[in-house]
Amino acid sequence: MPELVIKPVETRREKKQFIRLPWKIYQGDDMWVPPLIMDLKERAGFVKHPFHEANDTQTFIALRDGEPVGRIQAVVNHEHIRRHKENLGFFGLFESINDREVSTGLFDTARNWLAERDIHWIRGPVSPSLNYEAGLLVDGWHSPPCFMMTYNRPYYEDLVEDYGFEKVEDLVAFYAPTDIVDRLDPKVYRVIDIAKKKFNLKLRKLDKTRFDEEVHTFLDIYNKSLPGTWGFNPLSGAELKHMAKGLKHLLVPELTCFAEVEGKVIGACVALLDYNDIIKEIDGKLFPFGFIKLLTKRRGIKKMRLLSANVLPEYQMWGLGVVLLSGLEKDYQEWGMKHIELSWVLESNHLSYASIKRGGGIVDKTYRIYDKKFND
Repeated sequence: MPELVIKPVETRREKKQFIRLPWKIYQGDDMWVPPLIMDLKERAGFVKHPFHEANDTQTFIALRDGEPVGRIQAVVNHEHIRRHKENLGFFGLFESINDREVSTGLFDTARNWLAERDIHWIRGPVSPSLNYEAGLLVDGWHSPPCFMMTYNRPYYEDLVEDYGFEKVEDLVAFYAPTDIVDRLDPKVYRVIDIAKKKFNLKLRKLDKTRFDEEVHTFLDIYNKSLPGTWGFNPLSGAELKHMAKGLKHLLVPELTCFAEVEGKVIGACVALLDYNDIIKEIDGKLFPFGFIKLLTKRRGIKKMRLLSANVLPEYQMWGLGVVLLSGLEKDYQEWGMKHIELSWVLESNHLSYASIKRGGGIVDKTYRIYDKKFND
């Protein structure tokens, strides 16, 4: 029987094998979208990224007779341990052929690496945290994923659950009709009208003349609005700066909405174009010409992902998330959007989940986060 070896990723060759493995796993799968290679290198820790400066991570590759057949990343997120008082580690960037020897070996290796750090509780997949790509696709293979959402073959669910991982939370992607705002309960609008008058609310678009500052403001609102959310850990200052730089060329000002009260931004809503068709065309390679295609062809994209609609905690009871979404409606309709994805929404976020369903949102894809505790 061919020998299976699972080892830390160390050499340049092993890093390339780790990065390129999905092209082997998903060969012939029309639903798969290649990752942006530079982004994957950052999340794997192969090039500089602020997440890895504050946390401990290790990538492993599974080789059978020298050929890559699986990979995994083990993560110790120190902010999560401090904030949630949970001494757990994470796994992410998991890929495997349909072979339990391979998947079990990968999970055992991640488990042992974490155990050496006195951690005996594993959660995932997150790559490398919930602020990035997260969740295992367990329902929704009828269409490709939206931009910055995960994808895996159906057999992954069996590989994960056969190891003993159990569901801890589902993340849901909703398909939303383009007139979702108009479909909401009239009672919502009465609350919104009261809020607009009470706070003298002003809605505006992202200011292109202050692009860097505006993107940073959006991410800062994101951080401040989610402290009570399941599993949430805020982006560090360095991560904020890095992510703002990455989003700078991807954001379209028309698909943003900022809410101000007395000149202070209290909420922000951002939609991202679904760049995935273009990413497939450039095969995940931004350089030397892929980035140009990403920018010059984006006007033809007719699908968008509502990335975030966040409001500062002291204003959240007033339904201002709907106000922010309404501030996008005219612009995305003028753009010619035919498909809107709201993703992701926590299954445990009952208010958002129910509100979207009442507005005509349909659960389109389900992504699962798993836990496993060990006795050793």
